[in-house]
Amino acid sequence: MADDRIAAAAAVKERWQSYPVRTRQLVALALELVLIVLLFFVDHALAYGAAVIVSIFWMRKLPPLPWRLGVQLVFLVAFAVAAVVSSTSSSIAIIFAVAFAISWIPDRDGMAVSVGRRKLPVRRGKLLPGLMLLAAVAYPFFATKMFTIPVFGAFPNVPTGVAIIVFVMMAVGLNIVVGYAGLLDLGYVAFYAVGSYTAAWFASAQFAGQKCPKPGVSVDNCPVSLVPKHSFNFGGIGVPVGTGGFHVSIFLLVLIAGVITAGFGVIIGLPTLRLRGDYLAIVTLGFGEILPQVAQNGNDLGGFNLTNGPNGITPLNPPGFGNTLSNATGHVLPANFLTCCHAKLLGHQLQSVDIYFWTALVLLVFTVFCSLRMRDSRLGRAWVAIREDETAAAAMGIPLMRTKTWAYASGAFFGGVAGAYFATFKSATFPGDFYFNISVFILCMVILGGMGNIWGVIVGAAFLEYLDQEGLANTGAWIDANIHVGGWHPNLDVPLYSSGIYGVIIVAVMLFRPEGLIPSRRRAAELHEGVHDQPLYDIQHA
Repeated sequence: MADDRIAAAAAVKERWQSYPVRTRQLVALALELVLIVLLFFVDHALAYGAAVIVSIFWMRKLPPLPWRLGVQLVFLVAFAVAAVVSSTSSSIAIIFAVAFAISWIPDRDGMAVSVGRRKLPVRRGKLLPGLMLLAAVAYPFFATKMFTIPVFGAFPNVPTGVAIIVFVMMAVGLNIVVGYAGLLDLGYVAFYAVGSYTAAWFASAQFAGQKCPKPGVSVDNCPVSLVPKHSFNFGGIGVPVGTGGFHVSIFLLVLIAGVITAGFGVIIGLPTLRLRGDYLAIVTLGFGEILPQVAQNGNDLGGFNLTNGPNGITPLNPPGFGNTLSNATGHVLPANFLTCCHAKLLGHQLQSVDIYFWTALVLLVFTVFCSLRMRDSRLGRAWVAIREDETAAAAMGIPLMRTKTWAYASGAFFGGVAGAYFATFKSATFPGDFYFNISVFILCMVILGGMGNIWGVIVGAAFLEYLDQEGLANTGAWIDANIHVGGWHPNLDVPLYSSGIYGVIIVAVMLFRPEGLIPSRRRAAELHEGVHDQPLYDIQHA
């Protein structure tokens, strides 16, 4: 039955591709215009946004004639006028102008910028990441001035932006394991948990005193004056006088958490080195379930309170550079992230969450840089070879165990860094933050964006985390306000159905675009060409 459906779909696709290109383009354009008209009766802003997207798409299809730029400028002015007439924020016109300018830059060499005596080629693929990074750095300045997205509501605020960046980091880390090496990991939340608890252990009063000198009296019922205070402070910020426990600088602690988590990645990876497919997924799933249970019940491990159980560990020390470095740099580097930011910059009142956002952005840039360098290295090519054909890779001399172990350790490192930083941002860590759904959620980010392609993973992770933080709630409010039949309103609480919605998204992607939204060329070729069994030459010509 499944083979019949596949054959029918292939026949329909072949019939469609047999028509001339001009005919197919006219049919697609007609369907898009019908969709825009239907959306107009639902929401004017939604139809306006669809018209803009369709126009930008077809603008790139125009032949490279001299009047192409004139047509683009006419459309740009028309959309800007429509935005002003409809009292839409001017930010939408600015975004359109930037989009048209970027679309004018050629994909390949053909445009150059003179730097001294040298001419450097400018390509869209090289310029676009830099422009996106620049927009991300400036996001706190214009986040509250952006237009409202139809259906999804307002743009995410800066705290939501911090959560998005953290989950993008974890998705890029998981992409090393799943996208590069092809190892299905369903327990990635374990690395997130280890990083979070590492930050909690060494940046809080968790280990200030574990036992009461009075025999038979728990530390919870022991008088405060009798509880021993074991204290160690190495660059800790905002630690009250007399507070016990370990207090290490957060910037050093993020690196320590990554190293410790990489060690756990090796421990988790070693038992799975000889496994493939479903067996590998089941074992990693088991490890992903073990560590959250240890966190949940770790308040009494042989009389030692390791994780403080369901109550979690809070508060955690905030990041900061200390008074010495802050004074030496004229307070450009904040002494304490929580008590900084009393000045205005470009008319924007700086807040502590802005500093958290920019620091997370620095960590993300570091993560992406390392991932790109590893992808293009000898180790990265070995990962890709194992993903494509493990047996052939072993026959070519690639050490499977060592290469797979490096994949687990590298992916775990960035998961630990993200977990440690997010714990300091929330100033708390709880065992309820590390349930199994987080592992599936991060895996969905990688699948949606495109396994093996960093830029696709970034887009997929940012979109899904935005839906989880704000998008679904805003969508539910829009549906209740705009969708009604007579006096009936749906009154949907959309976030309650989040798991089902994510499932539908992933099923749709796997059916219609299994390589992801922005796939790597190699991965797309594997899925579209490598999945079909090709007969041998002799049999084919027999």
